[in-house]
Amino acid sequence: MKKFTLTAPIVALAAGIAYMGIPPGAVAQEPTLSEKDFEEAKTLYFQRCAGCHGVLRKGATGKNLEPKNMRKLGQKRLEKIITIGTEGGMNNFDDLFSKEQIKKMATYIQMEVPPPAEMTLAEMKKRWKTFIKPEDYPKKPMHGRNWENFFMVILRDAGKVGIIDGDKKEVVAKVDTGYAVHVMKESSDGRFWYTQGRDGKMTKIDLWMNPPQVVAEAQVASDARDVAVSHYGKWKDKYVIGGGYWPPHFVILDAVTMEPLKVVSTRGVNVDGEYVNEARVAAVYNTPKAPTWMVAVKELGQMWQVDYSDLDNLRIEMINTNKFLHDGFFDPTQRYFQIAANASNRMEFQDTVTRKAVGSLVTGKKPHPGPGANWIDPKCGPVAGTVHLGEGKVTVWGNDPKGNPDKAWKTCYSVESDGPGLFIRTHPKSDYVIFDQTKHPDPEIQQAIKVLDKKTGKIVKTIQVTDQDKALATHTEFNADGSEFWVSVWVRGGKKNWSKGEIVVYDTKTLKEKARIKGLETPTGKFNVYNRVHHVT
Repeated sequence: MKKFTLTAPIVALAAGIAYMGIPPGAVAQEPTLSEKDFEEAKTLYFQRCAGCHGVLRKGATGKNLEPKNMRKLGQKRLEKIITIGTEGGMNNFDDLFSKEQIKKMATYIQMEVPPPAEMTLAEMKKRWKTFIKPEDYPKKPMHGRNWENFFMVILRDAGKVGIIDGDKKEVVAKVDTGYAVHVMKESSDGRFWYTQGRDGKMTKIDLWMNPPQVVAEAQVASDARDVAVSHYGKWKDKYVIGGGYWPPHFVILDAVTMEPLKVVSTRGVNVDGEYVNEARVAAVYNTPKAPTWMVAVKELGQMWQVDYSDLDNLRIEMINTNKFLHDGFFDPTQRYFQIAANASNRMEFQDTVTRKAVGSLVTGKKPHPGPGANWIDPKCGPVAGTVHLGEGKVTVWGNDPKGNPDKAWKTCYSVESDGPGLFIRTHPKSDYVIFDQTKHPDPEIQQAIKVLDKKTGKIVKTIQVTDQDKALATHTEFNADGSEFWVSVWVRGGKKNWSKGEIVVYDTKTLKEKARIKGLETPTGKFNVYNRVHHVT
């Protein structure tokens, strides 16, 4: 497949190093919007831009968008960047925004940042809702379906989660959640699922009900990303934690009732010795070998290992790594945590038993493993891999410090692909590793996934998942027995296109298409109940 490359002037423009919109010495006119247009642009920025660039626009995975920098580029140049995207990982927004919305956004980011509101524990308690009391939960599954092979599917723009029967390929239910759920995590047995919307709303879903439904909800922030449940010892399924982008904090809730219990700010001093007000919680993960969660404080460049065994005397190990932390996953032993510091082009490694960092590896431009992939390489032994937001590349490293200490946390090999991606996945019963190329601006590349052979370390096939207009292929997940892998087709272009989304099911051995599950509103991440409960990566 021929690679798509942006012209050099556009790349320079996207980097913000050329083609300044304001001549030297000139005074820029103060940008303005009507109150209505300002509110629209503010909402669009929250929904589509704040995740990478920050509520305060100081940048992280994305570039700094403070007004002093944006005014130098000027209105027309900003409109062009927003329209076409960049090869560095920023999407083209001409499919998501109208021309008028692009103009408003270009103006909005030249204006001063509106002060975001804080959120107290008392406010969270007021927003906490119970729909079904715990004592009224069913004592056994109320349907005859194989719920352990359910797929929990994020229907991003619709603010819903789709629950799909993995055996019958049927949509069991679509339940209302927070806006644009980023991640959801399971109870220890997989019965309950906790979602975290980007609007800060956390919901609890019971898969035993017929149909499955939300039993409680709480709002822990105005902008949030991740959630995790306590799975260790006597605290099993006792607590759930939600991580906030704004306010920058994490919140611990009662996992049974969803009552917010404790708020901990993550503002602080980063690894460079600088105070950071917007120190966001990028991700949170349960640690199977200790009563702790791994909390990734993005802008601080620190992993916080939070011990939930005593909430009144909270113990936190602040583990220095690199900026800016994002998504991660465990090795197969569930001892070592592997997470991307994507702005530093590194993967970071922590031992959750000793609660210390054990390695740091330069991989490529902006690694992004998502839920990650572990497998066995013939030469390096146990390995893991990541795709990258900033280039078409898969980096593979050793992750077995006990059995293969000379290979641990070192590059085993890397493979070039056609474009930047978001997710990489595999299964112990699969000969292949599957990854997407979602972040490349060329539609043909966005719509294809790559197949990497575990034995040879080479890409053996490109699968064109879709050719729908405004569609892209993203996020692979295997079914419970590893015989199938499912790929999301997300169709952009506004609400009129939402229901054109689908999931394509492939045979793991033959790599041939088996089924298409249609009528799904902007499907993105998918989580198989059995695989997540049993830590199958």
